[in-house]
Amino acid sequence: MDHLRKRRDFLAAAKAERAGATSFLMQGRDRGDAGTVRVGFTVTKKTGNSVVRNRIRRRLREAVRRVLPDAGRAGFDYVLVAREAALRTPFETLMREIERSVRKVHTPKVPGAKTHIRKTGAPKTSASEPNAADPNAPHGARKAEGRPEHPASTGGAGAAAGTPIPPSDDMKPTPADGAFRHD
Repeated sequence: MDHLRKRRDFLAAAKAERAGATSFLMQGRDRGDAGTVRVGFTVTKKTGNSVVRNRIRRRLREAVRRVLPDAGRAGFDYVLVAREAALRTPFETLMREIERSVRKVHTPKVPGAKTHIRKTGAPKTSASEPNAADPNAPHGARKAEGRPEHPASTGGAGAAAGTPIPPSDDMKPTPADGAFRHD
């Protein structure tokens, strides 16, 4: 198992398949040859100071050393982009995440089947939104199905329907409103 050292190898892996985990993001690229497995690590400064970054790098390196000889494929480059959670994750869990990510990188993707995950966990495709308007339409032209409009954000949806908006306690008249008279 070799290490990635050149920037172009890291950039090529960044354009390839990805698999996210709690502790890192794995990027995997098939080089198209039968060479050895190569691994690179990226730990940015936003994860912590140099002591923290080096500790994360050491933990990931050891976990990869234990997992990739069995799970990795010859001719592949793997890059692990560390997250701050890699420092606190138990080591056994870290190894399981690496195994799962390697499997996910190796699974073939169906071309043209792009799915987006909603916050509810249900996949979102263009067929699941029958009322979706043209994405190039003006801002107000799209239908927001299932979302109630907030009166303040739309310029008073309640007022447009003729329904008065009840006054709230935090909206007290000010002298600028002309509500105070000085007799």
